[in-house]
Amino acid sequence: MQVVFHIGAPCTDDDRLMKSLLKNRNRLEKEGICVPTPAQYREILRDTIRALDGAPAPQEFQDRILDAANVPEGTERLVLSDPRMVSINRLVVIGAQFWPMIDRVARGLRNLFPGAEVEFMLGMRDPATLIPALFKGSRFDHFEEFTEEMQPYALAWSEMIQRLRIAVPDCPVSTWCNEDTPLIWGEVLREFAGCSPLYPMDGEDDLLEELMQPAGFKRFRAYIEKTPPENEIQRRRIAAAFLDKYAEEDALEEELDTPGWSPDMLEDMTEAYEEDLDTIAKIPGVTLIAP
Repeated sequence: MQVVFHIGAPCTDDDRLMKSLLKNRNRLEKEGICVPTPAQYREILRDTIRALDGAPAPQEFQDRILDAANVPEGTERLVLSDPRMVSINRLVVIGAQFWPMIDRVARGLRNLFPGAEVEFMLGMRDPATLIPALFKGSRFDHFEEFTEEMQPYALAWSEMIQRLRIAVPDCPVSTWCNEDTPLIWGEVLREFAGCSPLYPMDGEDDLLEELMQPAGFKRFRAYIEKTPPENEIQRRRIAAAFLDKYAEEDALEEELDTPGWSPDMLEDMTEAYEEDLDTIAKIPGVTLIAP
């Protein structure tokens, strides 16, 4: 069996990916692909990881997880998702690192199903917006206190992904930028399910629908149906053109407070994040999904 762990990151898709995937659950299940409702298994998954403390899970522990998630017999691919699988929001960034505990957690997750083929999937986000979003969802009252020990200039997703690969070298990793998701949503969904690039996936336009004016989205859907794109690249170009013309401005802009961080600092962080993608794309065993 193949097991896919979607580990976040927090403040990226906000469970939208699972909601879109669940629209295809019945059809995928007929092909041996199981996408359980996250509420069925998240608690037992966390409890089991803590109980085992990194040790390989005995069959009875594996069976408890599969039973809780109502995984049918004969399932060939299982998708499990939890944005807090690695840590709570406050511990996503510590010092100069994303997820300092990724090594231990990844090994624990991998050992939940010792005999399975395990892979990890995660969405990244620009630290210039991720850290303020994490603060917004925290119990801290002051941004300066929340970021006191952080070294935002030193943060690099590539550093974390390299530690992940070293911790579980037999587990491939697929990753993407949260900022790109409106254009690559369908591809990310198919990557989760392990489907072919041409597999029809309900919900692949869910994010576009959220970001576009209703009239614009209706025109986009009519255009796609009348003139079906020949491939994924062409579809992205069409989506980008409609998004550029019909985007809901309020949906694209998120108000995030960053007292003490200058516009130049935010710009430098974003530039470093974008440059880091080249390093990520070259890490063995890593697939970077990009427009």
